[in-house]
Amino acid sequence: MKTREVKIINKGLEDEMEVWGYRPCLWKTILVGVGVVCSGGLLLLLLYWLPEWGVKGTCTHTSLRDAHTLLLRTTDEFRQWFRARAHVMLAPWKKPFDRLDLSATAQLPNGDHSEEHYGKLAQAQPAQIHHFTHHSTKYYWDDETQNFETYKGLEDVNVSCAGIHSEHSSGLCTTLQDHRRLFFGENEIAVRVPSLFKLLIKEVLNPFYIFQLFSVILWSAEDYYYYATAIVFMSVISIATSLYTIKKQYVMLHDMVAAHSVVRVSVCKGNKEIAEAMSTELVPGDVVIIPANGMIMPCDAVLIHGTCIVNESMLTGESVPVTKTSLPGSGEDAAVSYNMEEHKRHTLFCGTHVIQTRFYTGELVKAVVVRTGFSTEKGQLVRSILYPKPTDFKLYRDAYLFLLCLVGVAGIGFIYTIVLSVMHQVPAKTIIIESLDIITITVPPALPAAMTAGIVYAQRRLKRVGIFCISPQRINMCGQLNLVCFDKTGTLTEDGLDLWGIQRAEAGSFSPPESEAAEQSLVSSAFVAGMASCHSLTKIEGELSGDPLDLKMFSATGWILEEPVEEETALHNPLMPTVVRPPKHVVPEANQNNPLAQNMSFEIGIVRQFPFSSALQRMSVVVRRLGEKHMDAYLKGAPEIVASLCKQHTVPQSFTETLESYTRQGFRVIALAHRQLESKLSWHKVQSLSRVLIETNMEFLGLIIMQNKIKQETAGVLRELRQAHIRTLMVTGDNMLTAISVARDCGMVRAHEQVVIADAVPPKDFNPATIMWHYTENPAQPTKENQSVEINLEERAYDKRQPPQEQSYHFAVSGKAFAVITEHFPQLLQKLALRATVFARMAPDQKTQLVEILQSIDYTVGMCGDGANDCGALKRAHSGISLSELEASVASPFTSTTPNISCVPNLIREGRAALITSFCVFKFMALYSIIQYLSVTLLYSILSNLGDFQFLFIDIAIILIIAFTMSLNPAWKELVWRRPPSSLISGPLLCSVLTQILTCLFFQVLVFLLVRQQRWYETWTPQSDACNVSSYSLTHSSNVSSPHDHKNIKNYENTTLFYISSFQYLCVAIIFSKGKPFRQPSYKNWPFMLSCIGLYTFLLFIMLYPVPAIDSFLEIVCVPHDWRVTLVVIVVVNTAVSFMLEILILDIVLWRLVFRGNQGVARPSASPATAKPQEANSRWGSSFLSWLFCRRNTPPRVRYMNVALELQDDPDWPPGPSTVTYASDAQSNNSAAL
Repeated sequence: MKTREVKIINKGLEDEMEVWGYRPCLWKTILVGVGVVCSGGLLLLLLYWLPEWGVKGTCTHTSLRDAHTLLLRTTDEFRQWFRARAHVMLAPWKKPFDRLDLSATAQLPNGDHSEEHYGKLAQAQPAQIHHFTHHSTKYYWDDETQNFETYKGLEDVNVSCAGIHSEHSSGLCTTLQDHRRLFFGENEIAVRVPSLFKLLIKEVLNPFYIFQLFSVILWSAEDYYYYATAIVFMSVISIATSLYTIKKQYVMLHDMVAAHSVVRVSVCKGNKEIAEAMSTELVPGDVVIIPANGMIMPCDAVLIHGTCIVNESMLTGESVPVTKTSLPGSGEDAAVSYNMEEHKRHTLFCGTHVIQTRFYTGELVKAVVVRTGFSTEKGQLVRSILYPKPTDFKLYRDAYLFLLCLVGVAGIGFIYTIVLSVMHQVPAKTIIIESLDIITITVPPALPAAMTAGIVYAQRRLKRVGIFCISPQRINMCGQLNLVCFDKTGTLTEDGLDLWGIQRAEAGSFSPPESEAAEQSLVSSAFVAGMASCHSLTKIEGELSGDPLDLKMFSATGWILEEPVEEETALHNPLMPTVVRPPKHVVPEANQNNPLAQNMSFEIGIVRQFPFSSALQRMSVVVRRLGEKHMDAYLKGAPEIVASLCKQHTVPQSFTETLESYTRQGFRVIALAHRQLESKLSWHKVQSLSRVLIETNMEFLGLIIMQNKIKQETAGVLRELRQAHIRTLMVTGDNMLTAISVARDCGMVRAHEQVVIADAVPPKDFNPATIMWHYTENPAQPTKENQSVEINLEERAYDKRQPPQEQSYHFAVSGKAFAVITEHFPQLLQKLALRATVFARMAPDQKTQLVEILQSIDYTVGMCGDGANDCGALKRAHSGISLSELEASVASPFTSTTPNISCVPNLIREGRAALITSFCVFKFMALYSIIQYLSVTLLYSILSNLGDFQFLFIDIAIILIIAFTMSLNPAWKELVWRRPPSSLISGPLLCSVLTQILTCLFFQVLVFLLVRQQRWYETWTPQSDACNVSSYSLTHSSNVSSPHDHKNIKNYENTTLFYISSFQYLCVAIIFSKGKPFRQPSYKNWPFMLSCIGLYTFLLFIMLYPVPAIDSFLEIVCVPHDWRVTLVVIVVVNTAVSFMLEILILDIVLWRLVFRGNQGVARPSASPATAKPQEANSRWGSSFLSWLFCRRNTPPRVRYMNVALELQDDPDWPPGPSTVTYASDAQSNNSAAL
């Protein structure tokens, strides 16, 4: 009985896959071998392109445990297939961390790792472990789960923070290191640069090049050497360019990784023994020593002793140094399991640069290796670059469908040619060659190169405006963006903050606001001491460096920061030997005169620092004033959080009103608190205290009010996007009311529009989760009743029963509410996503989650951020734009060197131009192949064909030049409300292509029949001289007499069709090369215009004034002048008809009346009573044509429009002011008034 076992590996992760087991089958392998020989190797190519066929064709099913070959399939929408070979290795234990699970008798105390002890264990019967490698990740068979598992690192053991200190802080013995190295391999991100030969074979085996090889062999058999040589030349250039680009990318990636892949490190071996080792030998659990002068991290490691200042720009694109502190070893914080994401403030990531270390005198800065190789953060980043997901864009899927249609057309011609040739008793060799030739004509070999040209040109234009792209295929996606999410700070607003003022709290009430914090009277205040010490600033090469907010706040105090050298730290013995003090000239005079007291009571040493956490929304420090016995704690963070950690009587009663008044005006408000710690606390005890114990029972000191100015370009760009019907959202980590204020100021929410705050609370005790709906006050007067209001969503096209004013609302959601709604109100998510504009206090992973939700309702989402905490969202969005100073950020497909959002419309305009260019080129190449197919099919009916040099002239002089120059149109100078179609299989495009095909067919058949009706027509012979025909009648002879050249190229039908078809290529090129509203007009594309004018002039010249040498070269025969003039008239009529069908019928009638619904046209509908006669006619015409094209009552194809239609009929949406929605009632949308 066959076992058809399937398992899921990487369950729930982005690279989730199904896996089947197979073992080789001899008889299947023999059958495939015979098939390969019989097919001349074609079957082998097919099995190479389709790995699932290759495995199933040569193997039989078996269990995963016994499998020799594994077949993998991704579970995403792409359903990609991969094959992998299973291997067996021998190891002392079955898992890398099995020694932790040994019995109590086998365990040794921490630090006492006996080589003899582990040596004896390792001498036991070694275990056989099955494993396979896929995309640089190893998967090992696990007998417990009966599945393949991956081992990432120390996190696999689910060890607590305290456990890392107690069990993993002494290092590993050699035996354990060797054992773990079997599973984790060498600690290197090995980017192997393939040899040119290997790359060449892989490139040449592309189906496109195989098809070209087939074409070249066929043309050579027909003696079409010139055209075959031209195609070979083009292919060689294309392959060489491709190889150079791929090789260059591999080398760049290899060089980027190699910078830290092999370095010497100091490793603790236990018993305080320190040994030098190569970084490639590190395994999870090793303890490395971070040198005082810093290093580039070769692995992911968690700090257990000391503090580090790290530059993480490689990972985040943010060059501000980050302070990393040691992992908590005691208290509540130490009891939780170590998680790299949650404890990233204690984790040193691979590839990041440790600038400085700080430590106790005589003690070392130590870190425990957590992950190595491709499991590290950088390793995963490199993996995503090495093995990218296919670009899911409808254009490419439709292109393949369209090519299949062309193959179908070729199949018809193939059968037609065989039948016709058999009827005329043509030799078998000729039948085979000519019938196969039809296929090479119908599927143009130059199509992929021509399609890529538009994207390459767009990439160059983007580079000129300072936008760099690492994923060119995404440029086309930018043309379809209909929603853009913006980060606030540094994106919509200025990066730097200015101190507007401070407002201190004394005796439970606020003092009046003060504009200066550096006044002499405030030097001795706890408020200024908190501003001067509660930060994460450091000096790097003599310059203050750190968070811009901290820098601005510290500089406002006027104080000085000093970091004593190592010799001086012995005096204070601090872990973080940073001292802040006021300048001498601001010290009160009483102290100036006393040399003993001078500066001493104002100099503050920072003893311990708890870095800012976006999850906790606060940071704190423990300090000590020199000369005092006790220590102090200062806390800084979000006002609501700080107030909740303070003694209630110290928080002013007007706290909420004061905070709201500032946030409504768009100020960034930070609260400050202070606490005097017990005198008995020692330096060492403070280092082990949990931040929860320190950050409690604080005394509220007051508010720091920072001004975050909106960038000059922001409002104009958002207005431009709104006019183009592109929806905009704000996703920020800032305060809700500040975010709403900024949204109003920059025009994202306009003055007359209502903002509804969705405030969700999780379930507590026996109460279900709830959402409270608060309506904010409008700062401006509402609009008049008869004034129409534009709404920024496309579904307004369907809001026909409700006046626009009723739809003028926006939701605002906080990160906390977003988490509750996602978990307890999933059915409301799509409704909220449709109208929510402000998302405040959002964590980085919530930003990513929001992008996924918007994509789930069919929005094409763009994300614009500063690259620091937006990495996930920038990667997840269809088009992520990072405003980073780095030339190419690895976090997002696009990086702008312009530090404002003006790059967004530029990118969308270029995306639209590139997309329309792709459509134009594809339509042109499709028409070219069909026109040539029609000519050849007609000529086959008289056993003729186009000549070698005719093919050469058409394909090189006309097609290639036109295809590559028609892509040069720059983008249109402004964004319009219309969006280009995303699909080739759409009404307007199909109608356009079909009408042009029918037009070309009609005129080709017309001239083919007309030429045979002429008085001078006869079967052409070398003696024929139709140019000098007299007025006497010529007798018609049979056209199917034996030809004078074996291919029968020279004849009147051939010459006539060559002339007409050559003009048809140029005609459709000009018709399809459209300009406005997405591209500049074609007359501004001078290379294209010169090419067209030059080719038109040349063709008209050789047609009206034949040159014998050219006629001989192109194998054209001489025809009477009257017939040439007739052909010119037919060409003019053909061109006029083609233009009329494309412009009048398609662009005006069908597009405007039938297909515009797809474009989200936001136009309020007029009532029938008030409609003008032309509007009424237009409406009746639209109804008739919609009925004709079966488009009446067709529901919208995109989900967000369907949701908008549902909400039209929902009387309870949006919920009324001061109502509450309960989780149990959310399904029916019941709300209760408060």
